[in-house]
This record gives sequence, C-alpha cells and structure tokens, in this order.
Amino acid sequence: MREFNVIVAGVVEHEVVAEEMKRLQKLRINDEIPDTLIMVEHPEIVTIGPKARKDGVKVSQQYETSPIDRGGGITWHGPGQIVAYPIFLWDLDGEKNVVAIIKLLEDWIINTLRPLGVVGERDARMQGIWKDGSKFSSVGLNFLKWVSRHGLTINYNTPDGRVEELDGCGLPTGTTTSLYALGKRGLTREIIEAMMMATTQISLNRTVAKFSCQSSNPPWLN
Repeated sequence: MREFNVIVAGVVEHEVVAEEMKRLQKLRINDEIPDTLIMVEHPEIVTIGPKARKDGVKVSQQYETSPIDRGGGITWHGPGQIVAYPIFLWDLDGEKNVVAIIKLLEDWIINTLRPLGVVGERDARMQGIWKDGSKFSSVGLNFLKWVSRHGLTINYNTPDGRVEELDGCGLPTGTTTSLYALGKRGLTREIIEAMMMATTQISLNRTVAKFSCQSSNPPWLN
C-alpha cells in the first residue's frame, strides 16, 4: 500500500498553486518527494483549458479567467468548492492509462459521498460526477512521465448562481451546480475532506502518511 502526504493549503490563488504543482511534479518525477496531495480553496476564478480555447468558448466578463494546461474545457473555482490536486506517480495495478486513472478519481468521489447520503454517478456527457442529471464534480489532469498535476473538484455549497451561469464544454447553462443547490444540506468542507481521507485505501490503493498545514504561499516543500 503506497503512502502519500497531504498539504492542507487553505485559500490560495489558482495561478500560485498551478506554478507550485509544476515544481512538485518535477520533484515527484525525480523521486525527491512521495505522492503528495494538495487540498486547497481558490478565490473565484474560471480556468480555461485547451479544448475550450480551441472551441472558442466565451466566458462572461463578470468572471476572472485564467488559461490552464490540463485537459478539458472551463472549470469554475471559488468558495464552497473542495479542490484536490494529486501529485501522484500513477504506476500501481489498475493505473495503466489515463481513462483508468480518471475512473479511480471518480470512484474516490463516489465512495466519499455515499456514506454522507449522496449517490453520485457518471454521465456519458462528460467525465466527473453527477446527481439527478446535474454535474457537481469535475476531474481533469495533466501528466508528465505518469506523474499528475491538477485534479478534482467537489461543489458542495457554491455561491448561488455562479457555477450555474456558465455554459462551457458543450453543457447547457445550469447543468453544473452544487450539492447544496441539489438539496443536500449540512455538508461542510471538514466533513467531506475527512471522508475523502477515510476512503483513499479502497479508492486509490493509498493511505495518508502525514498532514502539513500551510499558512503561507509556496514553496511548501523544499
């Protein structure tokens, strides 16, 4: 069973974390750090992936935006959203291709939320996790030598209307939402993150070795 470390980073600008992920990815490739998970919240930003740029997806000027190099289209980040970035070397059994790795992360989200009363599911329209025909969780990765950057989001209680007003990636406006908007009350960041840590073994074949709480911007590991 592989162990990984967790960096609990608080609220940090997306572009700052994006640069730190690149640095940590290189360290992981060189085996200078173990698998490392960044848990963070971003101030509101809409990231625009290569597919969205290629398709000419437009985002309202009321949102700040940032280009990003992971796969996929646009992703909203902000309050009420859990973001998990695994800087993992994916070379264990069942991690032989990108599709399999994405499925593992989707399984992790499903297994996390099921004990909390949320039955998440996949949908043929797009990767991520859905409930009652609405998408509340996204997954998108970038790989270098099978070490990942970027990761997953869970919208548990986002500001009313902010995610719903976006219509990127070919999904109609209002398709992406939060669990709170879908009627699931009482979920907090602390509850969901604790369950995420409790389900890593069954979902990712990994266990938590140690936590590091950060109160300042990167670099976090030297």
